[in-house]
Amino acid sequence: MEYDVVVIGGGPSGLMAAIAAAEHGANTLLLEKGKKLGKKLAISGGGRCNVTNRLPEDEIIKHIPGNGRFLYSAFSVFNNEDIIAFFEDLGVELKEEDHGRMFPVSNSAKSVVDALIHRLDQLLVTVQMNTKVEAVHYNQHVHTVILSTKEKINTKAIVIAAGGKAVPHTGSTGDGYAWAKKAGHTITELYPTEVPLISKEKFIQRKDLQGLSLRDVALSVINQKNKPIITHRMDMIFTHFGVSGPAVLRCSQFAVKEFMKGKEEVKMMLDILPDEKEDALITRIQEIVYRQPKKSLKNLLKGLVPERMLLYILQINDVEEEQKAGTVSRETIRSIAGSLKRFTFHVRGSQPIEKAFVTGGGVSIKEIVPNTMQSKIMPRLYFCGEILDIHGYTGGYNITSALVTGRLAGTNAASKWNTG
Repeated sequence: MEYDVVVIGGGPSGLMAAIAAAEHGANTLLLEKGKKLGKKLAISGGGRCNVTNRLPEDEIIKHIPGNGRFLYSAFSVFNNEDIIAFFEDLGVELKEEDHGRMFPVSNSAKSVVDALIHRLDQLLVTVQMNTKVEAVHYNQHVHTVILSTKEKINTKAIVIAAGGKAVPHTGSTGDGYAWAKKAGHTITELYPTEVPLISKEKFIQRKDLQGLSLRDVALSVINQKNKPIITHRMDMIFTHFGVSGPAVLRCSQFAVKEFMKGKEEVKMMLDILPDEKEDALITRIQEIVYRQPKKSLKNLLKGLVPERMLLYILQINDVEEEQKAGTVSRETIRSIAGSLKRFTFHVRGSQPIEKAFVTGGGVSIKEIVPNTMQSKIMPRLYFCGEILDIHGYTGGYNITSALVTGRLAGTNAASKWNTG
């Protein structure tokens, strides 16, 4: 068999690449090793499918801390607003939610995946499911894809959209890195991002705070000079192994990078009351105590933070549960306020890449043409999606990157064979 364009991988970027190639006149084959197309789309946004984000371009790039700036060229060709128009043209109505996140009005990922599959059908893209690629052989004019059945498929251009190593049950098991290496590409070190963190602190081991959720807190990763590397203000949760939740996931890659430098543990700092200055908090607590010195401090501070957190903070500051507020020294009150504003703990690692939401690292972007996604090393070879060394936070940023790079890869793979 011979095709103009073969796309390997039926995730968000592969679907978009196959559609773009076919729309530009290429006889296109899409290969997917699993039983379903768009598995990552189907689980994104809690099954509602967060297809992109409507924030301004600069903001989107900021939310892609892993080489997001590389996408400026791509965005000048096809951007988040184009993604919105693309889906609406397919009949998928979208709505905007908090922080610019765009969801289908149907609240169902199925409507998004179905629309993409319907478009593939309209464009007569050949789709082969349950089809594992064994190897890719590169030549100057025709590349050959060898399937596990030993069938050989010749193609003028290849788009590798095989994903990273995160969320492996969707089919992202890192197969594409070997094919990229074979073409002469560098794979930068792979690491988990958007991943829960592991702590061996005594309060974690004793399960003092296990299952406790904190809302709208500011969590920071602290460097050796005791300065924040990054701070994110979101929710978080204490778990049986450490910490998780949105604030932790966003901070995680910065902690992981410290571990990659050889650090055994990384300090994290939690501001439980980020809207209140420490001095103002001290004054507020002192005034409450002054008005009702005979009540227990625990009862006076009830509602300030979740009760289990409050009890733990009183405990680490040697205040007994029923101790009368009037007997607590000013020094201890200052210390309690410090614990609420600067609660520190150490993490010693992250969960493995298979438990991460996103893969850090991948095919080096230095070897990719930024406005076409073409390999600078091998003619007629294109990359898109998570196999590239690009990663963002959750919230529609990774899917935006996947769809944009997929669009460019498919379009240019098609025009490449057209122009010879």
